[in-house]
Amino acid sequence: MKQAYFNWSSGKDSAFALYNMLEQQEYKITKLVTTVNSDVDRVSMHGLREVLLDLQAESLGLPLEKILLSGNVSMSEYSKILGDAAEVLKAAGNTHSIFGDIFLEDLKAYREEQLQKAGLKAVFPLWKQNTTELIHNFIDLSFKAITVCVNANLLNESFVGRVIDKQFIKDLPAGVDPCGENGEFHTFVYDGPIFKSPINFSIGEKVLRGYEPLESDDDNCFSDDQKHWDTKFWFCDLIPV
Repeated sequence: MKQAYFNWSSGKDSAFALYNMLEQQEYKITKLVTTVNSDVDRVSMHGLREVLLDLQAESLGLPLEKILLSGNVSMSEYSKILGDAAEVLKAAGNTHSIFGDIFLEDLKAYREEQLQKAGLKAVFPLWKQNTTELIHNFIDLSFKAITVCVNANLLNESFVGRVIDKQFIKDLPAGVDPCGENGEFHTFVYDGPIFKSPINFSIGEKVLRGYEPLESDDDNCFSDDQKHWDTKFWFCDLIPV
């Protein structure tokens, strides 16, 4: 059986990809790997409290490795830190690295290129699947997820801190991907068929935050179009109970 680590975001695409990998039994999943903003002790981009990430891993029954990143890390620093981590994971016996990405071509190419340097192969179990079918399958399998971050340029405050169900999908504005694959929204999965028990939490404050790209990000690996990223996001704080 091939040995792989799983790049765990704490959200629904990761959960559904992990579910598929466990069902197929082609890979032995050695651990979850997640990037954490060390400035605030929260999951990068999702804004999720680190303790909830720990509770996820515990319920999933898998070891968790955190890669710590500064909140203002540049793309070159990001690549270096993740590259070093990949080298260590390869040395531990892993041959593959699994992601929940669906159709972002430039991101896929970046991941493959970086992993190749460490002698690892990337695996994308959800790649090019229909996102409408994916999200409905996710819900039908009794996964439970809630939005923790939404792009404020595309979705208003009412969409953050909301459970992902079929009504949520119906309410999404035209042009918003039903899986949020273009960064429209990010989620926290708190229950489902791969969890031993649900993660309990209460909904806290909702805040609007803005960000500016670093000048040093000019050397990043993505296309010019991707460099013009959205900078305002609604976040919903989830509090473990």
